[in-house]
Amino acid sequence: MKLVVQRVKRAEVKVGNKVVGKIGKGLFILVGIGKADTAKEANALAAKLEKMRVMSDPTSPRLRGASGKDKMNFSVRDVGAEVLVVSQFTLYANTADGNRPSFIEAADPKKAKEIYEYFIDELKNLGLKVETGSFGEYMNIKTELDGPVTIVLES
Repeated sequence: MKLVVQRVKRAEVKVGNKVVGKIGKGLFILVGIGKADTAKEANALAAKLEKMRVMSDPTSPRLRGASGKDKMNFSVRDVGAEVLVVSQFTLYANTADGNRPSFIEAADPKKAKEIYEYFIDELKNLGLKVETGSFGEYMNIKTELDGPVTIVLES
């Protein structure tokens, strides 16, 4: 599994004109599922996300070179933030040969959807507030990045 995790001030996903997922302060997470991925990888990454300290501590001293107070001392759970999870098979794009990406390393849609939904359930079981995109749909996504903080996680 591959995740691109971005700290946001707000994020929203629309399918057509309908908002299907929306959060305030929290994490916007793109999820790619590979052919070899199982529930084991989903469990491990959900547990990592729940504990990952990427949220700002407004009381921390100014960081060297930083323009403001932004020491990452807290997890999403610590600050009661939300997560917005969106499926993204293109995280498995391979551009080694030619100019058109190949997606042969991405899981087939049926398997990917099962693991994606399992991952979301695991986040919810850990007590996180979770919103989602719409699996397999064309989505319009709006984010307001915070920091910016972007972290790539792989199982």
